[in-house]
Amino acid sequence: MKLRFGLQARFVLIIGIAMLLTLGIGALAWRLHAASFDEVATLSREAMNDASLQGVRKRGEAMARMLSDAMVNPLYYFDLQTVGNIARSAMQQPDVEYVLVFDPHGGIIHDGSGDIPSFGQPMQDAFAWEAIAASALHTQASDTRVDVSSPIFLGDEKLGGVRVGLSLAGPLKLEQEAQSVLMERARQASDRSLGVLAVLFGTLMLLGMIMAWLVSRGLVRPIRRLAHAAQQLERGDYALSPFATRRADELGELERAFARMGESVGQHDRHIRRIAYGDGLTGLPNRLAFREVLNERTQMAQNSGGRLALLFVDLDDFKRINDTLGHEAGDEALVQFAARISQCVQMATDTEPEVARFGGDEFVALIGGDNPRDVAAQVADAVLAELQRPISLRGRQVFLGASVGITLYPDDASTASMLLKNGDIAMYQAKIAGKNCYRFYSKAMDQAVERRMQLEEDLRRAMENDELSVVYQPIFELSSGLLVGAEALLRWEHPDKGSIPPAVFIDVAEQTGQIDGLGRLVLQRACARAARWERSGEGEAPFVSVNVSARQLRLGDLPEIVTAALRESGLPPNRLHLELTETAVLGDEVQASLLLGRLRAMGVKIWLDDFGTGFSGLSHLRRVPVDGVKIDRSFVADVLRDPDDLALTTAIIAMAHSLSITVVAEGVESEGQYAVLRERGCDQAQGYWLGRPMPAAELERRMKA
Repeated sequence: MKLRFGLQARFVLIIGIAMLLTLGIGALAWRLHAASFDEVATLSREAMNDASLQGVRKRGEAMARMLSDAMVNPLYYFDLQTVGNIARSAMQQPDVEYVLVFDPHGGIIHDGSGDIPSFGQPMQDAFAWEAIAASALHTQASDTRVDVSSPIFLGDEKLGGVRVGLSLAGPLKLEQEAQSVLMERARQASDRSLGVLAVLFGTLMLLGMIMAWLVSRGLVRPIRRLAHAAQQLERGDYALSPFATRRADELGELERAFARMGESVGQHDRHIRRIAYGDGLTGLPNRLAFREVLNERTQMAQNSGGRLALLFVDLDDFKRINDTLGHEAGDEALVQFAARISQCVQMATDTEPEVARFGGDEFVALIGGDNPRDVAAQVADAVLAELQRPISLRGRQVFLGASVGITLYPDDASTASMLLKNGDIAMYQAKIAGKNCYRFYSKAMDQAVERRMQLEEDLRRAMENDELSVVYQPIFELSSGLLVGAEALLRWEHPDKGSIPPAVFIDVAEQTGQIDGLGRLVLQRACARAARWERSGEGEAPFVSVNVSARQLRLGDLPEIVTAALRESGLPPNRLHLELTETAVLGDEVQASLLLGRLRAMGVKIWLDDFGTGFSGLSHLRRVPVDGVKIDRSFVADVLRDPDDLALTTAIIAMAHSLSITVVAEGVESEGQYAVLRERGCDQAQGYWLGRPMPAAELERRMKA
């Protein structure tokens, strides 16, 4: 559409003319006024200053001339009394600071005082030299005074001279007072000028307001309608009433385009909300949607006095499925679990289940009603029972476990955020309790979480402050009784809490990922220490055994870390034994077999720790390359009393020997246990009866004994 004279052109023309006129007139008037005022002030100051200085100078010259004439005879006859009288009469004149009568060499003859304390002293002030040398009337000035000197002649003979010093303080004060009066009158004149300018600007502003009103009729009113429509969109109200406008200018086009935009934004918002509030994998509401529902339900419960129960569900060891079967299988497991938990909640309640995927392998459910605590416990039992049935993933039957935390509103929390936090804490306590169970939140859990967080922080600081140390428990060969090696064990001496049990801080380190740094620390220190051990007699030098966590094995860089530790320490690979638990190996046998194979190819020995407590079997020993197994202390403890433990221990020894695997017994606490194990053919042993964990220096003394 062709516009003859658009809105933009009209607006720019009217406002532009008004602003240019206003600014031009104002700037010109202000510049003229300021320039004239400054010029008048400057000229007046200069004129007054010159007049004041000239007046003082003339007074001084007249007084000096009069004094030089009056003192010719008294000075010739050295009549000091007459000279003093003349000088004192001059000093009584206004603004006179001093009168000095001096001889031709500058020595003071009289200063107008009664006792003449300066008699005979040479004049040494700034004006003295020129005053002495002057052959005629001579005037000098500074910022504070005017000094006029006149020589005294008798005929052609110079008898001396006289100096008169006049202060400028009085004249300057009069000058400042006069300037103040002048500036005040100038300001009054300026105010009158500004009044005229104000009237002028007021007139211009009135003209501007009239023009603004004219513009508002054609511009501001439709813009306000657009602003109101924008506020509707901001509130999420996309049902805009159509703009009835006949304008043919830009505003008319803008109103019609805005209406079309509102309709389009509404469609996009509905689509985005479906994406933003739903979980694309399971079809359940997501975290954001559940938070809104939880906020609404807690507000309703607060107003009505209702009660709520929140279940916080986390699948146990779900990463194992992703690592072993792939992420697609993991996604399928989440879909199936989402269907099962939704069914469990729906069967336990009469209302539509509020179930959401909170993120990753975490799910939440919200339960209301008269007795939400009992219903929540029923749902938790149902979920755990449902997980007893396997999930079919790619032709394989997989069992899942879940840890469930339950918290109640308003018993445990007063806000939605606190309710979620408490549910997470309760779920975490369920994991600590052994997983695949549920726990209700209690305030004691907060203290436990706080203690654990403090322990995590202390452990980080301990690694930085070198509070951790490595001790060594000796390992003996049963057939000869010789010390053949030692197991490196980590100890923590807290500066405030004393010795922290390894079972406590190792668990924290594994869950926080700090076990990587701890494992590397123990490995480096143990290798460096073992490299110093010497062999005794004809046997080999003792080996050192270092524990490796499941996390270190999963990361896949264990061979590189071991290689670096051996290279830095110079320890031969065959003198390093790495101990891994059965559960760490069986978590991913393929990955474990590859990594352990690489380590054994380097010459490092691999031992299976706590053998017999997991899923021990001949098939696992054949699939996973190991050099030795360590019989768990729980079997060794009862070999003298329990025939079953003795038989199981004997079987483990025989099974391992059939595969050429060394057997080490842990937890040997008595001579009888030692004798039975040696009789059954066990290769090596360690325990408190043989030697407690000790510092490296003490172990080395035992090696040399």
